[in-house]
Amino acid sequence: MIFAQPGKENTKATVELAVKTARERGISTIVVASGTGETAQALLDCGTEGLHIVVVTNVNGSKNPGEQIFPKELREQLTQAGVDVVTTTHVLSGAERAFSRKFSGVGPTELMAYTLRMFSQGVKVCVEISVMALDWGAIGYMEPVIAIGGTGHGADTAVILRPSHASSILDTKIDEILCKPRLA
Repeated sequence: MIFAQPGKENTKATVELAVKTARERGISTIVVASGTGETAQALLDCGTEGLHIVVVTNVNGSKNPGEQIFPKELREQLTQAGVDVVTTTHVLSGAERAFSRKFSGVGPTELMAYTLRMFSQGVKVCVEISVMALDWGAIGYMEPVIAIGGTGHGADTAVILRPSHASSILDTKIDEILCKPRLA
């Protein structure tokens, strides 16, 4: 499925497609990027009973140093409901971004991120959150998952992939892009 444009107006269709595909293909885990909790809630509203849901939030300090934008109360609710909520360093930026900002250069990790953005911002996010979830211990090594990401707010991309660790990220396999937006 190709959406006419990126954005949160595609969230409902993206999460519905992800849940439907997971059930049809026997994929037990869905990893979803959610900065504020809205996309996580949209996914859960689709009926995810029996699926392992992993919510990956923005890193602490993504907006303001030392602050987390994902609501603490929602994190607690999700955790009590058996959802893994992962907050850790963004794999495709992290420390490397500090060097590129300071010295006006681009490193190999940022090159990978920009290459994935050639497909869409959401494809980059899907790879990134899956590796983050694996390194955090929420999913298994090379376990097929459906990852949901987006462009800015909401979700507009869903991908089936098998993540490897950050230390071996080039072994990650993107098996199928279920949906993404058309790029301008």
